[in-house]
Amino acid sequence: MTARSLPAHGTYARGNGAPGYREPCPCKPCHRAMRRGRKQYVVNRQLGRPGLIDATPARRHLDRLNTTMTWLQIAEAAGCRVDNLRHIASGRRTQIRRGTFNQILAVQPEAPVPGKYVDATGTRRRLQALRAIGHSSKAVAAVAGTTTARLQLISTGAQPTVRQRLAEKVAKAFVVLHQTTAPAGAGTTIARRYAMKHGWAPPGAWDDIDDPNAVPDWTGHCGTDRGWWAHSANNIPACPPCVAAHDQWKTDRAHLEHAEYWGELGKAKAAASNRGATIAADGRELMRVCGLNYGQAAERIGVTRNHLQQELLRHPADEDVDRNATAAEDELAVAA
Repeated sequence: MTARSLPAHGTYARGNGAPGYREPCPCKPCHRAMRRGRKQYVVNRQLGRPGLIDATPARRHLDRLNTTMTWLQIAEAAGCRVDNLRHIASGRRTQIRRGTFNQILAVQPEAPVPGKYVDATGTRRRLQALRAIGHSSKAVAAVAGTTTARLQLISTGAQPTVRQRLAEKVAKAFVVLHQTTAPAGAGTTIARRYAMKHGWAPPGAWDDIDDPNAVPDWTGHCGTDRGWWAHSANNIPACPPCVAAHDQWKTDRAHLEHAEYWGELGKAKAAASNRGATIAADGRELMRVCGLNYGQAAERIGVTRNHLQQELLRHPADEDVDRNATAAEDELAVAA
């Protein structure tokens, strides 16, 4: 067993000592710290301030600090022992001294350490989103400068944390690849089918891909009955918010007669059936003819930028050509 290191000079612990274990330090800084500590104890007692206070705020602050700092860095900044901070963060100590409480809250978060482990949520979603638009793990690994096996492990959720350096590499690869079309081939098809099977959302479905509480918006109307029909029309598994909204829609209309109910159901389905293809065609035309970017075209159509990008991916340009050809044939048939 290694011996405990002595508290630093000029602290109450060093000046007061530990009965039966460590004699008080007689130096002037330690003696001054000891006297101040005892005086503060008397003042707090006279004012009715408890010596020990609830550690919950300190524990929450430690959790925030530990997302970007190691325990050693926090301990050095707070002037506390690492094991003491760990006991507080784990909830083992529910009450702590007021001085320790103030020392912890005084520490400000620092920039993430490249070698530190961080939450893998954003990294996992980026890898899944790239797979959803056809980029294989091998292609992403080549851009990110890492191994395919490592990325596959993260994308499946088997690894809850990743090193900060790797998270940054994946984020840079995501910026490069998420607006590019994956090259045609067997690998692209396999990647898309695998993502579809596991319900992985594409890049355009995320408003804040790093937010653990964020939910992907697949259709631009997720969380509504219209979103549920859009899922169905585009052969996309319905997300939980859309399932809940559709169930609520049916519950609200359960009192209707059979014919009236199915009439309402048909209207709801028709309202969402062709909107995605129309948005994609209009957006593509605005960007091609008017030279607008994604944001400007989305604003002109009246949808979000993410929604437009998602519809463009879901409805390729070939569908626009087929649809225009069909429209032209219909016009000729009418004229004849």
